[in-house]
Amino acid sequence: MPAYARPARLEDALQVLKRGNTTILAGGTDYYPAHADKPLREDILDISAIRGLRGISDGRDHWRIGATTTWTDLIEAKLPPLFDALRLAAREVGGVQIQNRGTVAGNLCNASPAADGIPPLLALDAQVEIASDAGSRLIALEQFVVGNRRTVLGSGELATAVIVPKPKCNARSHFLKLGTRKYLVISIVMVAATIEHAGGKVRAARIAVGACSPVARRLKKLEAALVGEQLDAALGAKALASHLQPLSPIDDVRASRGYRTEAALALVRRTLDQLGAIT
Repeated sequence: MPAYARPARLEDALQVLKRGNTTILAGGTDYYPAHADKPLREDILDISAIRGLRGISDGRDHWRIGATTTWTDLIEAKLPPLFDALRLAAREVGGVQIQNRGTVAGNLCNASPAADGIPPLLALDAQVEIASDAGSRLIALEQFVVGNRRTVLGSGELATAVIVPKPKCNARSHFLKLGTRKYLVISIVMVAATIEHAGGKVRAARIAVGACSPVARRLKKLEAALVGEQLDAALGAKALASHLQPLSPIDDVRASRGYRTEAALALVRRTLDQLGAIT
Protein backbone atom coordinates (compact mmCIF):
# COMPACT_ATOMS: atom_id res chain seq x y z
CA MET A 1 0.00 0.00 0.00
CA PRO A 2 1.31 3.50 -0.79
CA ALA A 3 2.26 5.52 2.29
CA TYR A 4 1.25 9.08 3.16
CA ALA A 5 3.62 11.22 5.25
CA ARG A 6 3.05 14.77 6.55
CA PRO A 7 6.12 15.63 8.63
CA ALA A 8 6.59 18.84 10.60
CA ARG A 9 10.38 18.96 10.17
CA LEU A 10 12.44 19.33 7.01
CA GLU A 11 14.87 16.67 8.27
CA ASP A 12 12.07 14.11 8.47
CA ALA A 13 10.84 15.03 4.99
CA LEU A 14 14.28 14.40 3.53
CA GLN A 15 14.35 10.98 5.19
CA VAL A 16 11.03 10.11 3.54
CA LEU A 17 12.43 11.14 0.15
CA LYS A 18 15.30 8.69 0.54
CA ARG A 19 12.84 5.80 0.19
CA GLY A 20 12.29 6.66 -3.50
CA ASN A 21 9.11 6.52 -5.61
CA THR A 22 7.71 9.46 -3.63
CA THR A 23 5.55 12.29 -4.95
CA ILE A 24 5.94 15.65 -3.18
CA LEU A 25 2.66 17.39 -2.42
CA ALA A 26 2.26 21.03 -1.35
CA GLY A 27 -1.07 22.64 -2.25
CA GLY A 28 -2.15 19.68 -4.38
CA THR A 29 -3.98 21.87 -6.90
CA ASP A 30 -2.46 19.96 -9.85
CA TYR A 31 -2.11 16.55 -8.24
CA TYR A 32 -5.64 16.05 -6.93
CA PRO A 33 -7.51 16.81 -10.18
CA ALA A 34 -5.25 14.40 -12.04
CA HIS A 35 -5.64 11.57 -9.49
CA ALA A 36 -9.12 12.07 -8.00
CA ASP A 37 -10.54 8.89 -9.56
CA LYS A 38 -7.35 6.81 -9.61
CA PRO A 39 -5.72 4.64 -6.93
CA LEU A 40 -2.39 5.91 -5.57
CA ARG A 41 0.63 4.10 -6.98
CA GLU A 42 3.38 6.00 -5.18
CA ASP A 43 4.13 7.25 -1.68
CA ILE A 44 3.04 10.82 -0.90
CA LEU A 45 5.15 13.36 0.98
CA ASP A 46 2.93 16.26 2.05
CA ILE A 47 5.20 19.19 2.93
CA SER A 48 2.42 21.59 3.94
CA ALA A 49 3.08 21.16 7.69
CA ILE A 50 6.85 21.73 7.64
CA ARG A 51 7.74 24.65 9.88
CA GLY A 52 9.63 27.48 8.23
CA LEU A 53 8.61 26.71 4.64
CA ARG A 54 5.76 29.23 4.48
CA GLY A 55 6.06 33.00 4.34
CA ILE A 56 8.10 35.81 2.81
CA SER A 57 11.11 37.22 4.63
CA ASP A 58 13.15 40.34 3.86
CA GLY A 59 16.90 39.73 4.08
CA ARG A 60 19.79 42.13 3.72
CA ASP A 61 20.27 41.57 -0.01
CA HIS A 62 17.31 39.39 -1.00
CA TRP A 63 13.74 38.30 -0.32
CA ARG A 64 13.02 34.67 0.52
CA ILE A 65 9.69 33.13 -0.53
CA GLY A 66 9.21 29.83 1.30
CA ALA A 67 8.21 26.80 -0.76
CA THR A 68 4.71 26.48 0.74
CA THR A 69 3.90 30.20 0.48
CA THR A 70 0.55 30.43 -1.30
CA TRP A 71 -0.47 32.80 -4.05
CA THR A 72 -2.84 34.48 -1.63
CA ASP A 73 0.04 35.01 0.81
CA LEU A 74 1.93 36.73 -1.99
CA ILE A 75 -1.03 38.88 -3.07
CA GLU A 76 -1.57 40.10 0.50
CA ALA A 77 2.10 40.68 1.37
CA LYS A 78 3.53 44.20 1.61
CA LEU A 79 6.11 44.16 -1.17
CA PRO A 80 7.75 46.90 -3.30
CA PRO A 81 6.81 47.66 -6.96
CA LEU A 82 9.53 45.22 -8.03
CA PHE A 83 7.01 42.45 -7.26
CA ASP A 84 4.06 43.93 -9.18
CA ALA A 85 4.43 41.44 -12.05
CA LEU A 86 4.46 38.47 -9.69
CA ARG A 87 1.42 39.77 -7.82
CA LEU A 88 -0.45 40.28 -11.10
CA ALA A 89 0.44 36.73 -12.12
CA ALA A 90 -0.71 35.43 -8.73
CA ARG A 91 -4.20 36.75 -9.44
CA GLU A 92 -4.25 34.76 -12.69
CA VAL A 93 -3.58 31.39 -11.02
CA GLY A 94 -7.05 29.85 -11.14
CA GLY A 95 -9.73 31.24 -8.84
CA VAL A 96 -9.45 32.38 -5.24
CA GLN A 97 -9.77 28.82 -3.93
CA ILE A 98 -6.76 27.74 -5.99
CA GLN A 99 -4.80 30.84 -4.93
CA ASN A 100 -5.51 29.94 -1.30
CA ARG A 101 -3.99 26.47 -1.71
CA GLY A 102 -1.57 26.62 -4.63
CA THR A 103 2.05 27.42 -3.81
CA VAL A 104 4.69 29.50 -5.55
CA ALA A 105 7.33 26.75 -5.50
CA GLY A 106 4.78 24.13 -6.53
CA ASN A 107 4.06 26.14 -9.66
CA LEU A 108 7.77 26.04 -10.50
CA CYS A 109 8.21 22.35 -9.73
CA ASN A 110 5.17 21.45 -11.83
CA ALA A 111 7.11 23.08 -14.70
CA SER A 112 4.25 23.63 -17.11
CA PRO A 113 5.17 25.74 -20.16
CA ALA A 114 2.10 27.85 -19.25
CA ALA A 115 2.91 28.20 -15.53
CA ASP A 116 1.89 31.75 -14.62
CA GLY A 117 4.58 32.22 -11.96
CA ILE A 118 7.63 31.39 -14.04
CA PRO A 119 7.92 34.45 -16.36
CA PRO A 120 7.67 37.04 -13.53
CA LEU A 121 10.15 35.10 -11.40
CA LEU A 122 12.54 34.86 -14.36
CA ALA A 123 12.19 38.63 -14.74
CA LEU A 124 13.10 38.93 -11.04
CA ASP A 125 16.28 36.90 -11.66
CA ALA A 126 15.06 34.43 -9.06
CA GLN A 127 16.93 31.43 -7.73
CA VAL A 128 15.57 28.18 -6.30
CA GLU A 129 16.83 26.88 -2.97
CA ILE A 130 17.12 23.09 -2.93
CA ALA A 131 17.66 20.90 0.15
CA SER A 132 18.90 17.32 0.44
CA ASP A 133 20.75 15.15 2.93
CA ALA A 134 23.98 16.61 1.54
CA GLY A 135 22.96 20.20 2.44
CA SER A 136 21.40 23.00 0.43
CA ARG A 137 22.22 24.65 -2.88
CA LEU A 138 20.97 27.55 -5.00
CA ILE A 139 20.30 27.34 -8.70
CA ALA A 140 19.06 30.00 -11.08
CA LEU A 141 15.41 29.50 -12.06
CA GLU A 142 16.55 29.73 -15.67
CA GLN A 143 18.48 26.48 -15.09
CA PHE A 144 15.97 24.86 -12.72
CA VAL A 145 13.21 24.22 -15.28
CA VAL A 146 14.69 22.19 -18.11
CA GLY A 147 11.65 21.14 -20.15
CA ASN A 148 7.93 20.48 -20.22
CA ARG A 149 7.15 19.16 -16.70
CA ARG A 150 10.87 18.63 -16.03
CA THR A 151 13.22 20.21 -13.49
CA VAL A 152 16.74 19.52 -12.26
CA LEU A 153 15.47 18.14 -8.93
CA GLY A 154 17.16 14.83 -8.28
CA SER A 155 16.20 11.90 -6.10
CA GLY A 156 16.15 12.98 -2.46
CA GLU A 157 15.96 16.71 -3.27
CA LEU A 158 13.26 19.18 -2.25
CA ALA A 159 12.72 22.79 -3.34
CA THR A 160 12.52 24.80 -0.10
CA ALA A 161 12.38 28.45 -1.22
CA VAL A 162 12.58 30.97 -4.04
CA ILE A 163 15.23 33.66 -3.58
CA VAL A 164 14.77 37.09 -5.20
CA PRO A 165 17.85 39.37 -5.15
CA LYS A 166 17.42 43.04 -4.34
CA PRO A 167 18.16 45.39 -7.27
CA LYS A 168 20.91 47.99 -7.15
CA CYS A 169 18.53 50.87 -7.99
CA ASN A 170 14.83 51.61 -8.28
CA ALA A 171 12.92 48.84 -10.03
CA ARG A 172 9.41 48.13 -11.27
CA SER A 173 7.79 45.21 -13.05
CA HIS A 174 4.66 44.34 -15.03
CA PHE A 175 2.88 41.22 -16.29
CA LEU A 176 0.41 40.60 -19.11
CA LYS A 177 -1.39 37.38 -19.99
CA LEU A 178 -3.38 36.54 -23.11
CA GLY A 179 -5.97 33.78 -23.01
CA THR A 180 -9.15 32.81 -24.80
CA ARG A 181 -11.15 34.55 -22.06
CA LYS A 182 -10.44 36.95 -19.19
CA TYR A 183 -10.36 34.61 -16.18
CA LEU A 184 -9.65 30.97 -15.29
CA VAL A 185 -7.77 30.23 -18.49
CA ILE A 186 -4.51 28.64 -19.62
CA SER A 187 -2.20 31.14 -21.27
CA ILE A 188 -1.73 31.57 -24.99
CA VAL A 189 1.12 34.01 -24.29
CA MET A 190 2.50 35.58 -21.09
CA VAL A 191 5.02 38.39 -20.76
CA ALA A 192 6.74 39.67 -17.63
CA ALA A 193 9.32 42.44 -17.47
CA THR A 194 11.42 44.10 -14.78
CA ILE A 195 13.08 47.45 -15.37
CA GLU A 196 15.77 48.88 -13.09
CA HIS A 197 16.07 52.62 -13.60
CA ALA A 198 17.87 55.77 -12.47
CA GLY A 199 17.89 59.33 -13.81
CA GLY A 200 15.03 58.55 -16.17
CA LYS A 201 16.99 55.86 -18.00
CA VAL A 202 16.96 52.08 -18.06
CA ARG A 203 19.88 50.64 -16.10
CA ALA A 204 18.92 46.97 -16.45
CA ALA A 205 16.07 45.01 -18.00
CA ARG A 206 14.81 41.45 -17.73
CA ILE A 207 12.01 40.24 -20.01
CA ALA A 208 10.52 36.75 -20.05
CA VAL A 209 7.89 35.15 -22.28
CA GLY A 210 5.87 32.08 -21.29
CA ALA A 211 3.63 29.61 -23.17
CA CYS A 212 5.70 30.11 -26.35
CA SER A 213 8.35 27.44 -25.71
CA PRO A 214 8.70 24.21 -23.70
CA VAL A 215 10.30 26.49 -21.06
CA ALA A 216 9.66 30.21 -20.50
CA ARG A 217 12.49 32.20 -22.11
CA ARG A 218 14.32 35.45 -21.38
CA LEU A 219 14.77 37.85 -24.32
CA LYS A 220 18.37 38.76 -23.59
CA LYS A 221 19.13 40.66 -26.80
CA LEU A 222 16.17 42.93 -26.14
CA GLU A 223 17.27 43.33 -22.52
CA ALA A 224 20.70 44.49 -23.68
CA ALA A 225 19.18 46.83 -26.28
CA LEU A 226 17.09 48.61 -23.62
CA VAL A 227 20.01 49.57 -21.36
CA GLY A 228 20.56 53.33 -21.53
CA GLU A 229 17.22 54.04 -23.22
CA GLN A 230 14.92 56.78 -21.98
CA LEU A 231 12.22 55.50 -19.65
CA ASP A 232 8.99 56.69 -21.31
CA ALA A 233 5.72 55.44 -22.76
CA ALA A 234 7.39 54.68 -26.12
CA LEU A 235 9.81 52.15 -24.64
CA GLY A 236 7.99 49.25 -26.33
CA ALA A 237 9.01 50.49 -29.77
CA LYS A 238 12.50 49.17 -29.06
CA ALA A 239 11.20 45.59 -29.20
CA LEU A 240 11.63 44.01 -32.63
CA ALA A 241 10.49 40.72 -34.10
CA SER A 242 14.13 39.59 -34.20
CA HIS A 243 14.27 39.82 -30.39
CA LEU A 244 11.84 36.86 -30.19
CA GLN A 245 14.38 34.42 -31.63
CA PRO A 246 14.70 32.40 -28.37
CA LEU A 247 11.01 31.43 -28.58
CA SER A 248 9.64 28.31 -30.29
CA PRO A 249 5.82 28.58 -30.24
CA ILE A 250 3.69 25.67 -31.37
CA ASP A 251 0.29 25.12 -32.96
CA ASP A 252 -2.25 23.72 -30.50
CA VAL A 253 -5.94 23.95 -29.60
CA ARG A 254 -5.49 27.41 -28.08
CA ALA A 255 -3.59 29.19 -30.85
CA SER A 256 -1.40 28.80 -33.91
CA ARG A 257 2.34 29.32 -33.97
CA GLY A 258 1.95 32.46 -36.07
CA TYR A 259 -0.65 33.97 -33.78
CA ARG A 260 1.49 33.29 -30.72
CA THR A 261 4.48 34.93 -32.36
CA GLU A 262 2.55 38.10 -33.24
CA ALA A 263 0.84 38.18 -29.86
CA ALA A 264 4.14 37.78 -28.01
CA LEU A 265 5.63 40.82 -29.74
CA ALA A 266 2.48 42.87 -29.07
CA LEU A 267 2.47 41.93 -25.38
CA VAL A 268 6.18 42.65 -25.00
CA ARG A 269 5.66 46.12 -26.46
CA ARG A 270 2.61 46.81 -24.29
CA THR A 271 4.41 45.65 -21.16
CA LEU A 272 7.39 47.91 -21.84
CA ASP A 273 5.14 50.87 -22.70
CA GLN A 274 3.33 50.36 -19.41
CA LEU A 275 6.57 50.29 -17.44
CA GLY A 276 7.88 53.34 -19.25
CA ALA A 277 4.69 55.31 -18.58
CA ILE A 278 4.79 54.89 -14.79
CA THR A 279 5.84 58.10 -13.07
